Amino acid sequence: MNDDDAVGRRTASRRGFLSAAAALGTVGIAGCGAPRADASAASTANTGGAGGSEPSEQAERTEQVEEWSGSDSTAVETDHPYTTPRTTIDLDETDGAITMSTRACRHRLLGEGTRGGPWELPEVWAWETPETDPSVPGPLLRVTEGTDLEITYDNTEHNRPHTFHVHGLSKSWMDDGVPTTTGRQVAPGEEHTYEITANQPGTHLYHCHYQTQNHLDMGMFGLLRVDPEGYEPPDVEAFMTVKDWDTRLSASTAGGDVSFSHRDRNPDAFTVNGRCAPYSFHPEEGSPIVVEEGDRVRIHFANAGYESHAMHTHNHGFTVVEKDGGVIPESARHREDVTSIAPAERKTIEFTADADPGVYAIHCHKVNHAMNGNTYPGGMIGGMVYESVTDTEQFASVMETAGYEA
Repeated sequence: MNDDDAVGRRTASRRGFLSAAAALGTVGIAGCGAPRADASAASTANTGGAGGSEPSEQAERTEQVEEWSGSDSTAVETDHPYTTPRTTIDLDETDGAITMSTRACRHRLLGEGTRGGPWELPEVWAWETPETDPSVPGPLLRVTEGTDLEITYDNTEHNRPHTFHVHGLSKSWMDDGVPTTTGRQVAPGEEHTYEITANQPGTHLYHCHYQTQNHLDMGMFGLLRVDPEGYEPPDVEAFMTVKDWDTRLSASTAGGDVSFSHRDRNPDAFTVNGRCAPYSFHPEEGSPIVVEEGDRVRIHFANAGYESHAMHTHNHGFTVVEKDGGVIPESARHREDVTSIAPAERKTIEFTADADPGVYAIHCHKVNHAMNGNTYPGGMIGGMVYESVTDTEQFASVMETAGYEA
């Protein structure tokens, strides 16, 4: 291949990447790496019941758990459809009305052509709407402050009760979506409409609150963004939902021969927007942030997992401007480059893309969360790419590991 061919291919790759990334609209970021390659086959359905086991059975189950590797989940076969990347729904255009439901799906942590892939969760419970495909996280719902919302949960596609619960917004008791305190859930085959006003600007987490320890951990989470009146968007805006997973839960739910208990939860997969790096850098399946020099960048972090995560931006200091829908006074802001995001917490950071143009990581600095299995780098790593470097060999190398070809 001559130099002209190389330049031509880099140019095509650059154009394809920018086109694909632009199609994502408002985006966030995913994670990085490779799980153990020697996944073992799994079959026999697991009851997961408690009590009544003979000592030999208990010992066998303990041995199974001790030998479990996250990549083993890929070997559990289901006929569920795959999830798709998250979409954004403008609720201002629907007068605040939306219908949501749940569908059992398979979910790719690493794609087929990604370094270390494929790596899958054989069953997740994904949010979908009549207009959008199922996704984990669920669709990004966006609306202007003061809009009255009618969120109808239609439970005709799943076999378990569910609810819709959103953080941050004041609502009536019976619209809180918590069956423990309201006595209400949406049974299979039924539907219910939650009437809630978007009365608190900010970035808010929504999720199912029925048997939350399972349903949230099976993928039933998403973000509701309430923009204040007169909201001024930045040059680049991204939403990053981070999550830790114990892949045994998905495999066990899908019928895999592995036992699981939330009291023995041990996360082995770490994602941003549902992907592990380098799949996170894929412009169609992941959610890389693309910037130009001088851009004002705003990232909304949310933690849908059960552990805290220390999110770090490489070569870019930032200020935290919002927390859980509350605006941080300017007098309380200061430069940071690591911020801890607790379970269910939301933080919004802002910075200027004023570093030496390149490809930069945004990742959890609990470094074992930046791994896939025993492979580093991986897990909870996302990327920010300066447009001016998308014709470099370094960028092409990143795209190759992500499994992306223009």
